[in-house]
Amino acid sequence: MGSFVPTAGTIVRQWHVIDADGQVLGRVATEAARLLQGKHKPVYTPHIDTGDHVVVVNAARVRMTGRKEEQKLYRYHSGYEGGLREERAKEVRKKNPTRLVEEAVRGMLPKTTLGEAMWRKLKVYADAQHPHQAQRPRSLAVTSGPGKKAKKDKDKLTKREVA
Repeated sequence: MGSFVPTAGTIVRQWHVIDADGQVLGRVATEAARLLQGKHKPVYTPHIDTGDHVVVVNAARVRMTGRKEEQKLYRYHSGYEGGLREERAKEVRKKNPTRLVEEAVRGMLPKTTLGEAMWRKLKVYADAQHPHQAQRPRSLAVTSGPGKKAKKDKDKLTKREVA
């Protein structure tokens, strides 16, 4: 009996919508990258694109922690000598807010032609409107990490266990 290996014809692709309104950029990007790679599926295979399509809405309202808004730099090169350009995240948000999410997700995908195929299935929109209603996408909620309350509860548990 042989092992099951998914092929292009056997992969069923779904559409997912992630609302980035008020969510932390890294958490939105990791969830999108996981869906694009297909790691949430039981048929995940590293050398085959088994991922789904991902639509990220409200990218203009994504949150950055700490002082990243003023300190994080986005670099690009024109191709000419001395053509390196730098922009702060605050300037990028004003010019093209979708670029924040796109670059965060792209950095989490493989740097191969397979990664490029995954990245092409990402659609990012600055506001809540998107033209993919016909695909009947599933809405996903990004879970935020443990906050201060969760940390306090964890500390209480460890103190009780020690005593």
